[in-house]
Amino acid sequence: MSNTVVAKRYADALFQIAKEDNQIDRLEGEMRTLKEVFLSNKELTLFLEHPKVSMESKKDAIRTAFATMSPSIQNLLMILVDRHREDIVATLADEFILLVNEYTGVVDAKVYSVRPLTKQEQEGISKVFAQKIGKQALRIENIVDSSLLGGIKLRIGNRIFDGTVSGKLERLERRLLG
Repeated sequence: MSNTVVAKRYADALFQIAKEDNQIDRLEGEMRTLKEVFLSNKELTLFLEHPKVSMESKKDAIRTAFATMSPSIQNLLMILVDRHREDIVATLADEFILLVNEYTGVVDAKVYSVRPLTKQEQEGISKVFAQKIGKQALRIENIVDSSLLGGIKLRIGNRIFDGTVSGKLERLERRLLG
Protein backbone atom coordinates (compact mmCIF):
# COMPACT_ATOMS: atom_id res chain seq x y z
CA MET A 1 0.00 0.00 0.00
CA SER A 2 1.38 3.42 -0.92
CA ASN A 3 2.47 5.87 1.74
CA THR A 4 -0.13 8.40 0.60
CA VAL A 5 -2.99 5.94 1.08
CA VAL A 6 -1.69 4.97 4.52
CA ALA A 7 -1.18 8.63 5.46
CA LYS A 8 -4.77 9.43 4.43
CA ARG A 9 -6.09 6.70 6.72
CA TYR A 10 -4.12 7.96 9.70
CA ALA A 11 -5.10 11.56 8.89
CA ASP A 12 -8.77 10.58 8.71
CA ALA A 13 -8.57 8.81 12.08
CA LEU A 14 -6.84 11.82 13.67
CA PHE A 15 -9.43 14.14 12.13
CA GLN A 16 -12.27 12.10 13.64
CA ILE A 17 -10.58 12.32 17.05
CA ALA A 18 -10.08 16.07 16.60
CA LYS A 19 -13.78 16.53 15.80
CA GLU A 20 -14.90 14.40 18.76
CA ASP A 21 -12.63 16.26 21.19
CA ASN A 22 -13.40 19.65 19.59
CA GLN A 23 -9.68 20.25 19.02
CA ILE A 24 -9.52 20.75 15.27
CA ASP A 25 -7.69 24.09 15.43
CA ARG A 26 -5.18 22.93 18.04
CA LEU A 27 -4.35 19.69 16.23
CA GLU A 28 -4.07 21.50 12.91
CA GLY A 29 -1.50 23.88 14.39
CA GLU A 30 0.39 21.00 15.95
CA MET A 31 0.40 19.04 12.69
CA ARG A 32 1.78 22.07 10.84
CA THR A 33 4.54 22.33 13.46
CA LEU A 34 5.19 18.59 13.32
CA LYS A 35 5.53 18.69 9.54
CA GLU A 36 7.96 21.59 9.75
CA VAL A 37 10.05 19.77 12.38
CA PHE A 38 10.23 16.55 10.37
CA LEU A 39 11.07 18.32 7.11
CA SER A 40 13.71 20.59 8.61
CA ASN A 41 15.34 18.11 10.99
CA LYS A 42 16.79 15.26 8.93
CA GLU A 43 18.69 13.93 11.97
CA LEU A 44 15.39 13.21 13.73
CA THR A 45 14.05 11.38 10.69
CA LEU A 46 17.25 9.35 10.32
CA PHE A 47 17.19 8.50 14.03
CA LEU A 48 13.56 7.35 13.96
CA GLU A 49 14.04 5.31 10.77
CA HIS A 50 17.33 3.69 11.85
CA PRO A 51 16.82 -0.07 12.28
CA LYS A 52 19.42 -0.47 15.05
CA VAL A 53 17.80 2.09 17.35
CA SER A 54 15.43 0.35 19.77
CA MET A 55 11.71 1.12 19.79
CA GLU A 56 11.98 2.31 23.38
CA SER A 57 14.74 4.79 22.49
CA LYS A 58 12.64 6.13 19.63
CA LYS A 59 9.60 6.50 21.87
CA ASP A 60 11.65 8.23 24.57
CA ALA A 61 12.95 10.68 21.97
CA ILE A 62 9.40 11.41 20.81
CA ARG A 63 8.14 11.85 24.39
CA THR A 64 10.95 14.32 25.06
CA ALA A 65 10.84 16.22 21.77
CA PHE A 66 7.07 16.52 21.57
CA ALA A 67 6.16 16.75 25.26
CA THR A 68 4.20 19.98 24.75
CA MET A 69 1.98 18.51 22.04
CA SER A 70 -1.44 17.06 22.69
CA PRO A 71 -1.82 13.42 23.76
CA SER A 72 -3.50 12.64 20.42
CA ILE A 73 -0.41 13.72 18.48
CA GLN A 74 1.95 11.92 20.87
CA ASN A 75 -0.11 8.72 20.61
CA LEU A 76 -0.16 9.00 16.83
CA LEU A 77 3.63 9.29 16.76
CA MET A 78 3.97 6.24 19.04
CA ILE A 79 1.74 4.21 16.74
CA LEU A 80 3.74 5.31 13.69
CA VAL A 81 6.96 4.21 15.43
CA ASP A 82 5.40 0.86 16.41
CA ARG A 83 4.37 0.24 12.82
CA HIS A 84 7.61 1.54 11.26
CA ARG A 85 5.76 4.37 9.49
CA GLU A 86 7.89 7.30 10.67
CA ASP A 87 8.48 8.30 7.06
CA ILE A 88 4.86 9.36 6.45
CA VAL A 89 4.63 12.16 9.04
CA ALA A 90 4.89 15.03 6.52
CA THR A 91 2.41 13.41 4.11
CA LEU A 92 0.07 12.63 7.00
CA ALA A 93 0.24 16.27 8.12
CA ASP A 94 -0.61 17.45 4.59
CA GLU A 95 -3.58 15.08 4.41
CA PHE A 96 -4.83 16.16 7.85
CA ILE A 97 -4.56 19.84 6.89
CA LEU A 98 -6.53 19.14 3.69
CA LEU A 99 -9.29 17.50 5.75
CA VAL A 100 -9.40 20.44 8.16
CA ASN A 101 -9.46 22.94 5.29
CA GLU A 102 -12.30 21.07 3.60
CA TYR A 103 -14.25 20.93 6.87
CA THR A 104 -13.76 24.62 7.69
CA GLY A 105 -14.09 25.95 4.12
CA VAL A 106 -10.60 27.41 4.16
CA VAL A 107 -7.89 26.88 1.55
CA ASP A 108 -4.16 27.62 1.68
CA ALA A 109 -2.93 30.20 -0.83
CA LYS A 110 0.47 31.61 -1.67
CA VAL A 111 0.38 35.26 -2.69
CA TYR A 112 3.47 36.58 -4.46
CA SER A 113 3.93 40.34 -4.35
CA VAL A 114 6.66 42.95 -4.76
CA ARG A 115 6.33 44.05 -1.13
CA PRO A 116 4.81 42.56 2.03
CA LEU A 117 1.03 42.87 2.01
CA THR A 118 -0.81 44.61 4.84
CA LYS A 119 -3.43 42.76 6.88
CA GLN A 120 -6.19 44.70 5.10
CA GLU A 121 -4.80 43.79 1.67
CA GLN A 122 -4.60 40.13 2.66
CA GLU A 123 -8.18 40.20 3.96
CA GLY A 124 -9.39 41.83 0.74
CA ILE A 125 -7.61 39.25 -1.41
CA SER A 126 -8.97 36.47 0.78
CA LYS A 127 -12.54 37.73 0.47
CA VAL A 128 -12.47 38.19 -3.32
CA PHE A 129 -10.68 34.99 -4.26
CA ALA A 130 -12.46 32.81 -1.68
CA GLN A 131 -15.73 33.69 -3.42
CA LYS A 132 -14.22 32.91 -6.84
CA ILE A 133 -13.25 29.40 -5.78
CA GLY A 134 -16.30 28.74 -3.58
CA LYS A 135 -14.60 28.71 -0.17
CA GLN A 136 -15.13 30.63 3.07
CA ALA A 137 -11.65 32.15 3.27
CA LEU A 138 -8.02 31.85 2.21
CA ARG A 139 -5.12 31.23 4.58
CA ILE A 140 -2.55 33.44 2.92
CA GLU A 141 1.19 32.97 2.90
CA ASN A 142 2.72 36.15 1.48
CA ILE A 143 5.94 35.66 -0.50
CA VAL A 144 7.87 38.75 -1.55
CA ASP A 145 9.24 38.48 -5.10
CA SER A 146 10.85 41.62 -6.51
CA SER A 147 10.97 40.16 -10.05
CA LEU A 148 7.20 40.67 -10.44
CA LEU A 149 7.56 44.44 -11.07
CA GLY A 150 4.06 45.07 -9.67
CA GLY A 151 0.71 43.42 -8.97
CA ILE A 152 0.16 40.04 -7.32
CA LYS A 153 0.18 36.38 -8.27
CA LEU A 154 -1.90 33.83 -6.33
CA ARG A 155 -1.35 30.11 -6.19
CA ILE A 156 -4.32 28.20 -4.80
CA GLY A 157 -3.76 24.48 -5.11
CA ASN A 158 -3.15 23.84 -8.82
CA ARG A 159 -4.57 27.17 -9.94
CA ILE A 160 -2.56 30.32 -10.56
CA PHE A 161 -4.11 33.77 -10.84
CA ASP A 162 -1.50 36.07 -12.36
CA GLY A 163 -2.16 39.79 -12.12
CA THR A 164 1.48 40.84 -12.15
CA VAL A 165 3.07 43.34 -14.50
CA SER A 166 5.74 40.80 -15.47
CA GLY A 167 3.02 38.22 -16.22
CA LYS A 168 1.14 40.68 -18.42
CA LEU A 169 4.36 41.55 -20.26
CA GLU A 170 5.08 37.85 -20.86
CA ARG A 171 1.57 37.28 -22.23
CA LEU A 172 1.90 40.35 -24.47
CA GLU A 173 5.28 39.10 -25.73
CA ARG A 174 3.78 35.67 -26.58
CA ARG A 175 0.94 37.31 -28.49
CA LEU A 176 3.30 39.53 -30.45
CA LEU A 177 5.66 36.66 -31.30
CA GLY A 178 2.93 34.06 -31.86
